[in-house]
Amino acid sequence: MLTQKVAIAQEVVMTEENPMKLTDLQWQEKLSPERYAILRQAGTERAFTGEYDKFFEEGAYECAGCGNHLFRSGEKFDSGCGWPAFSLPWNEDAVTHHEDNTLGMKRTEVKCRECAGHLGHVFPDGPPPTGLRYCINSASMVFIPNATLEGEFQSAVFGGG
Repeated sequence: MLTQKVAIAQEVVMTEENPMKLTDLQWQEKLSPERYAILRQAGTERAFTGEYDKFFEEGAYECAGCGNHLFRSGEKFDSGCGWPAFSLPWNEDAVTHHEDNTLGMKRTEVKCRECAGHLGHVFPDGPPPTGLRYCINSASMVFIPNATLEGEFQSAVFGGG
């Protein structure tokens, strides 16, 4: 699994640099053309074409631009919209929300908090308990399987009575 993590890191092109300080040219060099168009130019992949739309393995999704943890597989659901859908982000600091009035409609854009990369949009038509549907481009993310995550994150359960 370590080699898989290394391959993923190479694909994402992780750097020690602060991703917010990269120039547009540096982003173009670091990202594939599709990821650049989505993350840096607020593009959108065609519906039902992204690799994570009908993908339901256990793990987490990281930003393809900077490696920030964005979503867990436990919050992923099949919304039928043609893009991966989540009911909530990794935590409240994972993403930011911005008003988007393009295409003649009012929407809420979702960006990575770390690198400000465009991820997709959030809509108020998701399942309980949040009622939200984070509609996210597959190309803006990298999937990390649970087996790989277990070495990075340990969890503890505490009970009180």
